[in-house]
Amino acid sequence: MGAFTFGGGYAILPVMEKELVEKRKWTTEEELLDYYAIGQSTPGIIAINTSTFVGYKMAGIPGALAATLGMISPSLIIISLIAAFLNAYDENPVVQKALKGVNIAVTVLLVTSVKKFALKSISDRIGLILCLAAFSLVAFAGWSPIGIIVLSALTGVLLHVIRQRRSCR
Repeated sequence: MGAFTFGGGYAILPVMEKELVEKRKWTTEEELLDYYAIGQSTPGIIAINTSTFVGYKMAGIPGALAATLGMISPSLIIISLIAAFLNAYDENPVVQKALKGVNIAVTVLLVTSVKKFALKSISDRIGLILCLAAFSLVAFAGWSPIGIIVLSALTGVLLHVIRQRRSCR
């Protein structure tokens, strides 16, 4: 997957879902969504973190190492080759148009990922409100995504505690 996916960590998520959940059945959609969430919350690239989690699930520490190297190696090789030749061709109109086409494809992949995340993650009115609030704070108010992640985690714990107390009554 690392060799054939452009656009960074988020662009590879739909490819990972298709390969890991639908084709190979190594994980479920719910587990993969959890891996995405944890991968986003931990340092590093989300696709690599998610690969590490799936590799660990399948084969422990050796699986985690193999999955991480399998995701990193192709990109590292390709980026090194591109960097070696990009300066000679970056002004070429064909190269510029090709990169614009790749940008459009990556945008479609990102929108697809957001849609899938939203459909799987937002299960009630409170989830929708939290999603819209988090998006608005990052997109329009300039809040740090890190702060939003921490605040969202704390809000989730608080809502869980409140629901638990209500159910005990």
